[in-house]
Amino acid sequence: MTELLSGDGLRAALDGLADWSEVPGRGAIARTFVFGDFNQAFGFMTRVALIAEKSDHHPEWRNVYKTVEVVLTTHDAGGVTGRDVKLATAMNAIARELGV
Repeated sequence: MTELLSGDGLRAALDGLADWSEVPGRGAIARTFVFGDFNQAFGFMTRVALIAEKSDHHPEWRNVYKTVEVVLTTHDAGGVTGRDVKLATAMNAIARELGV
């Protein structure tokens, strides 16, 4: 199992993750990505899905047209871990490549 991030550790991780925030009342972090259109949003999700599957760490997410809402938590650890930070970092990098 991966070590939980909480308190100062979680705040420090979030300081390094642009536009991510803690989900109140839940051991999770979240971000909403808004793309130019549905095709770009779906392309983002496809690229993230490949990373998520390879790392066996899957996001909770929702897509409506050009918006992708993401929540990350490590369910078997009961909260946010380094696995979530790593996936959030990858998502931010992909979004930057797409101009978001």
